Amino acid sequence: MSETRVRLSFEVNGHPVEAKVAPLQRLSSVLRDELGLTGTKVGCDAGDCGACSVLVDGEVVCACLMPAASLSGRRVRTVEGLSNGSLSALQESFLRHGAAQCGICTPGALVSAAALLETNPSPSEEEVKDALGGVLCRCTGYRKIIDAVINANRSVAVDPALVGRGEAVGASPIRLDGLRKVMGSEVFGADERPADALSVAVVRSPHWHAAFEIGDTDAFVAAHPGIVAVFTAADIPGENRFGVIPPFADQPALAEGRARFRGEAVALVAGEREAIEALDLETFPVTWSELPHALTPDAARQGGFADLHAGRAGNQLTQGFVERGDPEAAIAGAFAAVSGTIETSYVEHAYIEPEAGYAVMEGDTLVIKACTQAPFMDRDDTARVLGLPPEKVRVVPLATGGGFGSKLDISLQPLVGLVALKTGRPAAIVFSRAESMRSTTKRHPAAMQATIAADEAGRVTGMVFEGDFNTGAYASWGPTVANRVPVHASGPYRTPNYRATGRAIHTNGPIAGAFRGFGVPQATIMQEVLYDRLAEKLGRDRLAFRIDNALVDGDRTTCGQQLSGVGIRACLEALQPHWSRALAEAETFNARGGKLRRGVGVASCWYGCGNTALPNPSTIRVGIAASGAVMLHQGAVDIGQGSNTVIAQICADAAGLPLSAFTLVSGDTALTPDAGKTSASRQTYVTGKAAEKAGRALREAILRFANVSDAAEIGIEDRALVIREGDVRRRLPLADIAPDARGYAFSAEESYDPPTTALDAKGQGTPYAVYGYGAQLVELEVDTTLGTVKPLGITAAHDVGRAINPLLAEGQIEGGIAQGIGLALMEEYVPGRTENLHDYLIPTIGDVPPVTTILIEVPDPEGPFGAKGLGEHVLIPTAPAILNAIRHATGAEIAKVPATPSRVLEAIRARGEAGR
Repeated sequence: MSETRVRLSFEVNGHPVEAKVAPLQRLSSVLRDELGLTGTKVGCDAGDCGACSVLVDGEVVCACLMPAASLSGRRVRTVEGLSNGSLSALQESFLRHGAAQCGICTPGALVSAAALLETNPSPSEEEVKDALGGVLCRCTGYRKIIDAVINANRSVAVDPALVGRGEAVGASPIRLDGLRKVMGSEVFGADERPADALSVAVVRSPHWHAAFEIGDTDAFVAAHPGIVAVFTAADIPGENRFGVIPPFADQPALAEGRARFRGEAVALVAGEREAIEALDLETFPVTWSELPHALTPDAARQGGFADLHAGRAGNQLTQGFVERGDPEAAIAGAFAAVSGTIETSYVEHAYIEPEAGYAVMEGDTLVIKACTQAPFMDRDDTARVLGLPPEKVRVVPLATGGGFGSKLDISLQPLVGLVALKTGRPAAIVFSRAESMRSTTKRHPAAMQATIAADEAGRVTGMVFEGDFNTGAYASWGPTVANRVPVHASGPYRTPNYRATGRAIHTNGPIAGAFRGFGVPQATIMQEVLYDRLAEKLGRDRLAFRIDNALVDGDRTTCGQQLSGVGIRACLEALQPHWSRALAEAETFNARGGKLRRGVGVASCWYGCGNTALPNPSTIRVGIAASGAVMLHQGAVDIGQGSNTVIAQICADAAGLPLSAFTLVSGDTALTPDAGKTSASRQTYVTGKAAEKAGRALREAILRFANVSDAAEIGIEDRALVIREGDVRRRLPLADIAPDARGYAFSAEESYDPPTTALDAKGQGTPYAVYGYGAQLVELEVDTTLGTVKPLGITAAHDVGRAINPLLAEGQIEGGIAQGIGLALMEEYVPGRTENLHDYLIPTIGDVPPVTTILIEVPDPEGPFGAKGLGEHVLIPTAPAILNAIRHATGAEIAKVPATPSRVLEAIRARGEAGR
C-alpha cells in the first residue's frame, strides 16, 4: 500500500493487536499480510464468494470489503480462533461429515456457521441456508455442510486409528488431510510467499484479436520507482509454446506480436510488492491494432475469415469419429425416429481459489510452488518454455482450491519462473478474480444435432450424432473433447448402428479446455433429451425404455469393445421405486392446476476412466522407515476429491498394514514418482491400481524376508515389524534391517497403465479399460408465469465398482450434482461480461435440494478392489434429467442451455403456439 500508514489497536481471536496499516487496506489484507493469519481466504475481493468471512464484534462480515480504518477497538474472530487448543465441536463435525473437500471455502463456512450456532444451537435446514447463503462452495454441493452444522454432535466418518488392518477399503475414515482444512492451516497458492519476492503483474490483451507492438520498456521501468524489470516474449529462453497434448501444443507463454483472445498475456512487469499494487497497467507502453475476430465456430469457418493457426484449415483443430454398422439404413427402416438440435454455453470453472503461486531459485534448480492438477506436466511444459532440463525444474503443488480441469493447463508457472530465472529473486503472483476468469479455460460451448431410431419393440436400432465444440484460440484439451465425445454420445445403451462426429473449432473466444466430463455432459444432454422424446413416441415409460436398452455384460460398445462389470442397469433399476412415487406425486400436484407445475426427469451416464485410447500410467512408491512410519509417495494431486485418503486406503489393505501407520508424501516432482494428472476420473482407478500393486509388492518383500507364508499377518509396533503366523509371533527391529537403495527397510514402487488400444479410422478399438455408470432422477417445480425452475429433490444411483470410501463418494456425487444444476439452469459465461462471481452465477446453498445417494457396486475386474472412477460421471446426468423434468412439467423443449427463466418462458410459449 502506498497510503500513509496509521497505528490501530484492536483484538483478534481474543488477543490485543497493534498494527500499522493503511486506512483503506482491506481487513483481509491486514489479517493475511500483516498478521500472518492466512486461514482467512480471498476468492474474489468483492464480497461475492464469502471465503473471507470473519466475525467483527460477533457479526459476520466479508473481510475483503472492510477497510482497516474501521478496525480500531473492534473484536475480530477468524477461523484460527474457533479452536482453543483442540478442535471445536463444529470443526470436528465438518471433519466427520466430509464437509470440507478442497478446503478453500471451509474457513468462511465455519465462521458463518459458528456465528449461527452461538445464537441458535439447534437450527433448521432453512436457518442454516440463510446463515451460510453468502458463502459459495464449488466442491461439496453444500449438503454435507448443512448436515455438519445441523448434526454437530453426530459422527459419520471414523478416526483412521480405529480402522482395523484389512478393513480400510469400504470404510469412511476421516479425510487424512482434513485437519488442516478445518483449522485454516492448509497452505494454498496465495498463502505462502518468500519475504523478498517480487510481485508480478501481467499485461493482457483487451481485444479479441489484435496485433501489438511494445514500446520503450526501459523508460517505463525508469519512470516507476520500485519496478524492477519488464519481460516479453523476446526474453523467453526456450520454446515459447506449451500445451497439454504435445502434437497440438500451440499456446505461447507470452504472445509474440499477435494476441488471439481477450486476456492473452503479452508482457510481465516485475517489481516490489507495493509498487506493483500501485501500478496502473494502462500506462504500459503497448500499441494495439485490432484484427477481425470470430467468437463462434460458424463465424470462424466463414470463407473470408483467416485461419488462426497455420495448417488448421477452416479453423478446425481436429475431428473425432466413431462408426459402426449402417446408421442411415437403420434409421430409414425404423419404426420410430426422433431428431433434434441443442446448444450449450461456455461454463466457467468458478473454483473459489484464483490461480496463485511463486517461483524461487534453489541453486541451479527452479522451484515452483503453485496450485495445480498436474505437477509433472507443469514441470515439463515450464522447462521447455524456459529452456531448462526437466530435472532442473521442481514443481511443488500447494493445496488446490478447486480445479475441475482448468488447473490442468499451466497458467502462472512459466511466468513466475521466467522472472525468478532472469532476476535471481523469488517471484510471486496472485490472479485477481477477473484476471482468472478472463484468461483461463472454460467448458466448450457446443452446437449439436442427432437422430435416434428404434424398432416396434422399443429397442434402439441406430443413431447419428454431430457436434461442433468451440475450443477457442488455442488447442488446450480440444483434441480430447473431440475424440471422447463420439465414443460416449450413444450413452450407456446398446446402439448397433451408429455414427458420431465431434469437431473442435478455433475461435477468438476464451480457450475451452478440460471441465469435468471433457464434452460428455454436453453430448449427453443431446442424447438423453432425444431418449425422452423417443420413449414418448413409442408410448413407453421413460425409465423402462432406458432399462430395456441399457448395456449389460457381454455387450459391445459402439467402438466394438466387449464389456464386463457393467452397472448401468442396476443403477436404473435402483431408481424404479423413487420413479413411481415421484410420478404419482407430480400427477397429483399438477391435477390441482395453477401456475406451478411439477415434473420428473431421468437421465443416465457412462464415462471411460482415463485418457482416450492413449497411454495413461501412474506410479506409486511406498516404504517403511526405521521409525516405523509407512511412507506413501503419492504424486496424485488431491483437489478435494479425496485421493490422498482413498489411495492410502487401497495401499493399506493391499499391504496388510493399518491405515494409521501411513504418512503421506504428496505431489512433489522431486519426492514422488509421476502419478499422472488429476483428471478424467482416473486417480482412484489408475493411481489406486498402482497403489494396490505397490502395497502387495511391499507385503511380498516383507513376507519373503521373514520367510513366512502368505497367510502371515504383519504389523508395526515400537519401531519394529511384528510378524504373526499361527501361534508364532516374531519381532524384527527396523533399525537392524539394512536400508535399501531408497533408504527404507522395505520399499516397493509399482506402475499401472490401463490396457487400451488405439482407435482405427472408424473409431473401433478399446479406448478405456474401465467405465463408470450412473443414473439420476430429478423432481422439480416450474413457475409457468416466471419461467423459474426449482429442483425439489434428486436421487442418484452410481456404480462405483467398489466404494473405497462411501462418505467421500457421496460427497463427490453431491458436488457433481450441484455443478450439473448450474450447467442446466444458470451458468453461462459471456466473454467480456461475466468476469466476476456476481454476474456469473453458480449454485448457492439454497439452490441444491436434498440428494438421495444410492451406491451401486458392480466390481470391475481391472479396478483396484473392483473400484471404478466417479468424479466426472456424477455431473453428466444432472442437466439432461433437469431438462427432461422441465419438459415433463410443461411440454417445453429447451433449445439452448442453461435453461434460464427467459428461455424456459420462450419454450413454454413455443409449445403453446405449436399446440394450437
